[in-house]
Amino acid sequence: MATFVIVHGGFGGGWEWTSVADRLRGAGHHVFTPTLTGMGERAHLGPAVGMSTHVQDLVAVLNFEDLSDVVLCGASYGGMSVTGAADRCPHRVGQVIYVDALIPADGQTGLDLLPEVFGDMVRAAVDEHGHGWVPMPSELLPPEGLIPDPERVRYINRLRPQPAATFTEPIRLSGAVERLPRAFVRCTTKVVDFGGDPVAPMAARAQSERWPYRELAAPHDPHLFDPAGTAAVLQELAG
Repeated sequence: MATFVIVHGGFGGGWEWTSVADRLRGAGHHVFTPTLTGMGERAHLGPAVGMSTHVQDLVAVLNFEDLSDVVLCGASYGGMSVTGAADRCPHRVGQVIYVDALIPADGQTGLDLLPEVFGDMVRAAVDEHGHGWVPMPSELLPPEGLIPDPERVRYINRLRPQPAATFTEPIRLSGAVERLPRAFVRCTTKVVDFGGDPVAPMAARAQSERWPYRELAAPHDPHLFDPAGTAAVLQELAG
């Protein structure tokens, strides 16, 4: 059985992945769904939080849980921090899976990979120290009609603003992550357009470098719209 560490995307928390984690645990896997500092149930710890803190969050999980041969999964924004953690602790990671996620290079920030319209929002939120809260863009909220409305409302009510420096602080990589096995899951159902599709270049890279590549007929948050399908594709790639 595999050991999964699944990292949520922007404005969310580990709580988002409970439905997927329950399915994987039911199949006998070990699953951790940490929440990054300043987000979810840890939102009270912001906003003076940057990318390096999120990388350290995951390094701490890997080290203090004494994990090895981990299937380290990053969704959306979570691809940033899993890349950093895998680069720091390659001896603990067996595979990195990007779930419709960002894949940074050394020295890049989230804003280097995200649409300009989102960058404008982030820059408007920062104070003179580079800190502040970035609100969830209303354009990125789950649209009506795809899941029952009470479930959609419960999900939206738990989203929180995100610390600005997590988008503006450059990630630092040694290159170790480039030597790890990596895979990509592309969500193919497009329901929103907020200045472009930042994941398309990531998916193209994964295909050009011949990573294991799977497509999931779900919107960008597959754990919300198709938890069973998401769990199945993660199991298949890990296997």
